[in-house]
Parts: sequence; C-alpha cells; structure tokens
Amino acid sequence: MSSSYEKYKRRRASKDIARENISKRKENKFFTNLKLFILTSTALLLAGFVAFNLYLSSLPPIEHLEDFRPNIVTQFYSADGEVIKTFTAFTYDKVELKDVPEELKKALIATEDKNFYRHGGYDLFGIVRSSIQNVIARQAVQGASTLTQQLARILFLSNERTLTRKIKEIEVAARIEKTISKDQILEMYLNNVYLGAGAYGVSAASKIYFNKKLNQLTLPELALIAGLPQAPSVYNPYNNKDLAIRRRNQVLKRMLTMKYITKEEYDKAIDADVKLSSVPQIYTTNKAPYFSDYVLKELHKLGFEETDIIQGGYKVITTLDSKAQDAANESILKNMRAWGLTNKSQQAAVFSFNAIDGRILVYAGGKNYGESQYDRVQSIRPPGSAFKPILYAAALEKGISPNDLVDDSPITIGNWSPHNATPKYRGKIPVYKALMISSNVCAARIIQEVGIRSVIQLARVLGISTPLEYDYTISLGSNGVKMFEFVRAFGAFANGGYVVQPYAIERIEDSRGRVLYRAGKTKITHQLSLKTAAEITAMLRTVIQSGTGTGANIGKPAAGKTGTTDEYKDAYFVGYTPEIVTGVWVGDDNNKRINGLFGGTVPAKIWKDVMTVATKSSTMTEFNYPPVELTNYHGGDVKVIGDDENPENEGKTVETTEEPTPAENQPQETKPTETTAEPAKAPVTQAPTPQSASKPAANGANKFAPIPMAVPEGLR
Repeated sequence: MSSSYEKYKRRRASKDIARENISKRKENKFFTNLKLFILTSTALLLAGFVAFNLYLSSLPPIEHLEDFRPNIVTQFYSADGEVIKTFTAFTYDKVELKDVPEELKKALIATEDKNFYRHGGYDLFGIVRSSIQNVIARQAVQGASTLTQQLARILFLSNERTLTRKIKEIEVAARIEKTISKDQILEMYLNNVYLGAGAYGVSAASKIYFNKKLNQLTLPELALIAGLPQAPSVYNPYNNKDLAIRRRNQVLKRMLTMKYITKEEYDKAIDADVKLSSVPQIYTTNKAPYFSDYVLKELHKLGFEETDIIQGGYKVITTLDSKAQDAANESILKNMRAWGLTNKSQQAAVFSFNAIDGRILVYAGGKNYGESQYDRVQSIRPPGSAFKPILYAAALEKGISPNDLVDDSPITIGNWSPHNATPKYRGKIPVYKALMISSNVCAARIIQEVGIRSVIQLARVLGISTPLEYDYTISLGSNGVKMFEFVRAFGAFANGGYVVQPYAIERIEDSRGRVLYRAGKTKITHQLSLKTAAEITAMLRTVIQSGTGTGANIGKPAAGKTGTTDEYKDAYFVGYTPEIVTGVWVGDDNNKRINGLFGGTVPAKIWKDVMTVATKSSTMTEFNYPPVELTNYHGGDVKVIGDDENPENEGKTVETTEEPTPAENQPQETKPTETTAEPAKAPVTQAPTPQSASKPAANGANKFAPIPMAVPEGLR
C-alpha cells in the first residue's frame, strides 16, 4: 500500500513538473517573440534613419542662396475685384549678424531652437518626440521645426500642412546647412522672418514696434521680438499688449533656464512695461485695414496661420464692396472734421452687410488705423434709443398694434422717472408715432406693459449676447451692446424675421489658382414673425421720413433709428433698405461728452453717404412686405397703453408689475442712460443736457432676473 502510494506521488510530481515546463516554454516563447519584434522594429527604424540621413547628406548645396530675397504675393481682393490688401510691399531692412545684439540671438535660439549650433539642420528624434506629444494632447502643443527648417519654409516652400511638405522642408534644410554656415543661416533667418505689423526681419520690427535701432533695444524689448515668430498677430503688442507681455516673459524664462541671463536680469526684465511707438509704421498696402484684420481672424478660424497666409501666395476673395468702403472712409473723415471731432479719442465706426445672404460690405473700426488699431465694430457701447426697435418688436409680438395709443406724458416706475429729450409731451399718440419721435416716456410705458423679460428674450434670439440688466432702463438703451451684433439684429427687420450670420471670405485660391476654400450658405435662423418685421419696418420708415432720422434720407425706401446716450457720449444710427443693413457709431473712446452730438447728426450723415453708394447695385428697390396702414385717426376699440395706470395723464406713480428673481447678468461698468432729440441742423458749442433716466427699483428692490435663452412659443 505504501509502495503504491509512493509510486502515485512520484507520477503526480512528474506530471506537475512537465506542466510547469510546458507553461514556462510558452511564456518564454511569447517574450522571445516580443523581444524579437522590438529588436526588428528598432533595427528597421534605425536603418530608416540611417538611410534617410545618407540621402540628406548626398543632396547638393543651393546656388546663390546668399542673394535670395523672399517673393511674397498674398493679396486680399474685394468682391468687385479691387486689391484691398497686399503683402508684396514690406520692409526688408537687412542687418548683418555682427550688428544683432547677443541677447536677441540668444533669446531666439532659446525660444525656437536650443540645439541650433549642434544639429545638421533637422532633428528627426525631435520630430518623433513632438508628434507623440501632439497625439497625446490631441492638438499641436509642441513644434519640431529647427530654425533652418523654418528658413527653408520661408524661402522656398508652400505652406500646405502635409507629410510631403514636411519631408521637403527637411530636405531643403539639409541643403541649406551644406551651402552656408550656421551664422549665415541665423543671419538670413533674422532678416526674413515675419514678425507682424508688416515687419519682415528683426530690424524692421525694431522700427515698427519701438521706433528704435536694434542696438538701442533693451533686454525685455528684444525678448518681445524673439517671441513673435510663433504667432505674429497673436503676440503683436498693438493687438494684445497683455498677451505680448506674457509671451515675452516666457522667452525670458527660457533664457534664464539656459543661463543666458542672470536671475537679477530676469526679475528686472519681467517687471518692465512695454512702451510702443505712438504711431506704428504700416508697410503693407491696406485700403481697408480694420476689415483686413477681421479677414485674418476668419482665416485663422479656417485653420490658416498668419505666416502661412502672408507668405503663402494666396488670393483671398472677400465680400467687401470697395466703393462703399471708400465712401465710408471718406465720409467718416469729412463729417468728423466738419463737426470739429478731430481728437484722437473721438472716433467713428461703420458696419454694413447684406441682410439676405450675409456678405459683409463695409467694415470700418475707426477713423485712422495708423493712430489706433482698436476695432470699434467689435466694441461694446450703449446704443441709446437705437435699441427701441427691439422693445417695440417685443410689444408687437405680444399683440400690440402700431396704431394702438400710448400715453406720452410723465411717468414714474418705482423710483425711476424718465423724461423726453425736450419738455414737450403730446398726450395719447399712436405707438408708431412714439417710435418715430423717440419718446422716452412712451418707451417706459411699453416695457412696463410687455415686461422686461420679453424684451431681453427677443434681444437674445436676435443675436445680442452682451449682458442686459433686468431693469426698465434697457428700454432706453442703457446697457452696452456689441456693434457687430446690434447691426446684425436689425437684419431680422429687413429680412422677414430671419437672422443672418455675416461673413467676410468668399473663397481662397493658392498660387496655382486651385480653390482651397469656398464659402457655403451662411447660417440663417427665423426668430421674428413676418408680420412683426413688416410692422417695425413701416414704423421705422417714418423715422427717416419725418422723425429723428431725416438726415439719413437717401431718396429710396429705407428704415432706421437714431440713438443718443446721456450727456452725448454715444450716437448711433442703424438703418436698412430691403437688402442692406448699415450701422454707424460716433463717440469718444474715453467716454467723454461731445456737445451737440445726436444720432440724427453725424451718424445719420455718414449712413447716408455710405448707403447712397452701397445701394446703387441693389436689385430690391421696395420692401417685400404686406401693406401696413399707419393712421392718426382711431375709431372703435383701440388699446391705450398706460391709460389704466394713469388715466388723467398727470404723471402719477405706476407700481411695477414684475417681480425680478435672482441675478443672471452682470451690470456694465458704465451704464449711461439714453435720451434722444430732434435732429440738429448744425454743430453747436453747447447744448442743454438731456435729463437722466435714473435706474428704477422694482418694488424697492435692486435685483436682476435670470433670462432664459430659449424663446417662449408666444415670441416665435
């Protein structure tokens, strides 16, 4: 028994050992195969690197490279074929390497290519490393182009983003390294790299940004220039000073890490302010500079980088109407001078687009791009009474008729007592006439009738995104709006209630004529009823015919609205024909008073000059709306807005009817309230101050209500 059991144990142990050996063999075989795969892949990769390096080393040098000058031919065209911006005119102020400050050379190498003096023009391992990092991050977070590769791209290659282009870039870089020395490569790069604001090369950038010679620049100024090649327009200090300083400090940090500067030099440099040249020298031909800047931003959204655009030889066909743009530029200067608005802070802006298809026709962000590159089309300013059409549209959507009556007499809502621009009050007048004469008390009664929420909801769906306080004073345009969005909103009145997204680029062609991009149909949403659009248009036509906007009459069917803020700080005129919407703003960048400035004066005159030219080729000569009858004679059952609250027109207090709920929108930093007046005939040196429209408190509370972005069924 014992012997049999021992035999069984031995057989069992033998089997276990056999199984273990088999398992180990399988495991060893797996790891052996894995190691073999890794070794084979590594060998093939190394062989590929060696073969590619041998190929690159066999490439011939480039003849006459020292005499090369870049050929930059990218141009922007207007819709009617005029060249509005060209990059062929540029500064090429050549500087020898010995005259370039050491700090600039070190800053550039530290930022763009720390191994510049050690590689052969390219860094294959660096390319692999950066590719892995970019795949992990799912975006371009790390570049791998050496200074020599960048020079190859600048001098010889297109800007297409393909593997073929990258390989060619490496090939050309290798040939450059065989042709000239490292110092010569660095010198050519410093003279040819684009650095924004029309500057090619570091010497030109020194003059444009600081109005100094290179050897006069300080360490922080040199670091700022060294940080520009990565994204010239993004880090251009004229466009975004804070971002330029942040980038400069990154360059200084890299210089410190590489021990090119001391800790004391670093600390002093990062605290230095940026003192730019007061008037930058614009070396590019640019007939519509603010529009061209907007086009560049649109190109960035389409995936083009600024250096690619400028050096790529592209033909960019835009939507701009060059004749109307010229008319806007001339009219701004002419009318601003005539009104005595010659200070640099006294500015004007014009934005015009086709309300049917969204093409931007005119875009002027100021009166002098050389003095100020700030784009006022994108700035936020209170519109004054120009906001009232949105209020009245909300009322019409609620069922109020243009021929209903509204009480034009003093009113108090909470602690708010708005007043008209003149002491004249007319009693019960038609709603359309209240808008025509821009009565403030009538606007107050109407928002009290339809509710603050309805007005803000409508403003939102028409595309106005800026904060609007839950406050009755918004009826007088007290909150700031972005001009671009505000003018776009008026497009719904011109186009049957449809909001159309404006666009600037029709198509992009490369140097061979191949179409790289063609604009599709623009985004269109229906946000207002046809009936409301027709009625608002009928009402706003009376503003130009016999109301506050007679100065904008172009002798064609047109509708519009004036706007003037408290103490004459801002003046607006926004109007439209059956096809084209144009807005004009005039004011002071420093929010200062301009005596005698009304929406019906300078803005209306500029609007008239622009629209006279812009509408010459219009195919639609009349609004395609159902007829709307406006009458002063009332019979039968007519609604009287404000009659129930204040039947004797004695200006008694009207209790608020809405309960604001907790805050949604932040108040604006400055909130001038709005008044309007009859159009002035000539400039005056002093004018009576319109009475302020003090902020009301609903039931004694100063609160704001959340305004949902969705539109109730009754507002559609």
